Amino acid sequence: MTQKTAIVTGAARGIGLATARQFLAEGRRVAMVDRDAEALAEAAEGLEGAVPVPCDVSQPDQVAQMMEHCARELGRIDALVNNAGVADFGPIEDTTFARWRRVMDTNLDGVFLCTQAAIPHLRATRGAIVNIASISGLRASTLRVAYGTSKAAVIHLTMQQAAELGEYGIRANCVAPGPVNTKLALAVHTPEIRAAYHDAIPLNRYGSEDEIASVIVFLCSDKASYVTGQTIASDGGFQSTGVGLPALRTGQ
Repeated sequence: MTQKTAIVTGAARGIGLATARQFLAEGRRVAMVDRDAEALAEAAEGLEGAVPVPCDVSQPDQVAQMMEHCARELGRIDALVNNAGVADFGPIEDTTFARWRRVMDTNLDGVFLCTQAAIPHLRATRGAIVNIASISGLRASTLRVAYGTSKAAVIHLTMQQAAELGEYGIRANCVAPGPVNTKLALAVHTPEIRAAYHDAIPLNRYGSEDEIASVIVFLCSDKASYVTGQTIASDGGFQSTGVGLPALRTGQ
């Protein structure tokens, strides 16, 4: 079987769904993975070449079964996009260990488990891994002790994967999105928060789900055949501004 394939976790909505659609548009078959079976079935409906696979990536047994199912249904695995994640924002002193573990279970353990299960299949195709981190893994922020730490760990895990799996021809890269116009962001970001982000981002706007997906799909493609171990901040320049004050940008 020569048709290329991809597995995308957290594919029922947002960046994961946008990524799955772009893969499908370029002719790949795509296993769409999500723990929300109902939303996943709805998202995959009508998408030719899509294979919906319910799975909680934080559960080792489920991940093993999911990977076996995907390999059987797709025939081969050329790319793995570890996009599934959860967010939990709050002060450090209010973050219970249960909340901490809930974030780490999905955001970090899920990336480790899915990648480990996919390695034999990716070795056969000299495939690609793309892990989705966040600008919060590159820049510290208040109220993100678990989320930001989990994403920083994903960035380092990506480098570990690149260093060890490169000899098999497997590439591993990371995308760190900045603020993106997802339904979640629209629901939780007040007008004041959105205005502050616009002031802090050189491009003066949020990104779109498709813009992030385009970077992911590129990193999985042959056009990125010599790129591995890298983290690309798809953030409108947010990281580049450092501690610069928006009021100083006019030079006055």
